[in-house]
Amino acid sequence: MKIKVPKGGMSSVQPVISSASEGDPQYAVIDDRKRKRMLSNRESARRSRLKKQQYIDGLVNEVKHLQKQNKEIEETAETVLQNYNRVESDNQILRAQMAELNRKLEVYDCLFNITDDTGDLLVNSPQISDPLLNPWQHTYSSQPIMASANMGPTFF
Repeated sequence: MKIKVPKGGMSSVQPVISSASEGDPQYAVIDDRKRKRMLSNRESARRSRLKKQQYIDGLVNEVKHLQKQNKEIEETAETVLQNYNRVESDNQILRAQMAELNRKLEVYDCLFNITDDTGDLLVNSPQISDPLLNPWQHTYSSQPIMASANMGPTFF
């Protein structure tokens, strides 16, 4: 079997296949079938290449879409982490303030209990007006005690 190739090459022109008996109608049918099969195979290969290219294009688009989603998720996660750290810091400050307020409350409760326990004694006890019996009560408490500006430290 001989293949005849035109001078322009095989790029756009179909090769002409000749057989030993070109005039025989039986061989003409076989040659026609081969030519149709070759054309069919070429068309099938072209469709296959197109389908493959479309599939690859779809995958490339999906990769771009997933990369965009991934970036958005990373940004959201970073924002959530920053908010979490800020809230955790605020909570630590609030816990410290709560502990301090609880300590103050305990002190005030103790003072309240002491004044509550001794309140009956103070209310029911008579007022002592004799300065000899109550030396801490000053009768002249309305007069302030003045100190001189030129007085230096006094050591006893």
